[in-house]
Amino acid sequence: MLQRLGRFLLTGFANSAVGWAVIFGGLWAGMSGLAANAAGYAVGLVVSFTLNRHYVFGVRGAVSAREVLRFLAAFALAYGVNVAVLLAAQSVLGADSALAQLPALAAYIVIFFLLSQRFVFRPVASE
Repeated sequence: MLQRLGRFLLTGFANSAVGWAVIFGGLWAGMSGLAANAAGYAVGLVVSFTLNRHYVFGVRGAVSAREVLRFLAAFALAYGVNVAVLLAAQSVLGADSALAQLPALAAYIVIFFLLSQRFVFRPVASE
């Protein structure tokens, strides 16, 4: 479990770096905070699936449609919480505050890890 957590944290760091680069690039280009956030998470979605599937949870073999649907459902739930937290933080810090992204990111990470471990990347035997 500790190894998986370590790999998840490394993967999260890499995925966050990519997502944050897109978010801050979008803010710099004049996008709203929500639009920049959505763009960052859209790009990070592909990176996240690939790294989590192989590196964190050790899933091998062909990708199933069911696995992708579970991943997208987990992402949608985690991202929905992310947006709710972002809106709450923006109401305090300002509509386009980069700092408002921090609690939103933290909420997303916790929820997405738990869903990935328990729901998305289950062993094939439990299918």
